[in-house]
Amino acid sequence: METTSLEKKYNKYIIAVSIIIPVVVAILFGIKLKDFGYDVEPLSFLPPIYASINAMTAVVLIVAVIAIKNGKRKLHERLMTLAIAFSVLFLMMYVAYHMTADSTKYGGEGTMRLIYFIILISHILLSIAIIPLVLITYVRALSQRFDQHRKIARITFPLWLYVAITGVVVYLMISPYYVN
Repeated sequence: METTSLEKKYNKYIIAVSIIIPVVVAILFGIKLKDFGYDVEPLSFLPPIYASINAMTAVVLIVAVIAIKNGKRKLHERLMTLAIAFSVLFLMMYVAYHMTADSTKYGGEGTMRLIYFIILISHILLSIAIIPLVLITYVRALSQRFDQHRKIARITFPLWLYVAITGVVVYLMISPYYVN
């Protein structure tokens, strides 16, 4: 299948963004503003907000799929753009929180601890993998290559939905251990 000029134009950006975002998040995750002399209160109000944004992302993704299955292309497009905006907003809040607060350790034991870490690790790995998938899927729609868009969307949708839902699950599992 031939790549359109729009796709060629965006491919280098997709690659760059797909590498830069995880690297920058990893770096910023390790930076605490207090270590640089900033007297910043931990943004402890953010975790339930960004968990809610993950939940809204999941709902928006499901409604967007329903919309396209019902032939509502414009609604689908708007909802998918909203889902991307929610993901960016989540990421900004997540990084801001972790730059102002120490990481919370999961306090559960036994099987629940194992389940938590399986969910957390799969969530983290897939949240990295989903970046290029979302961007490629979106650009294929912008290029009006809907046959190719549908092919990759069948992979992107369930993975993105999993990331959104497991983000909420991770929050719910760790929230009893947050220090106020």
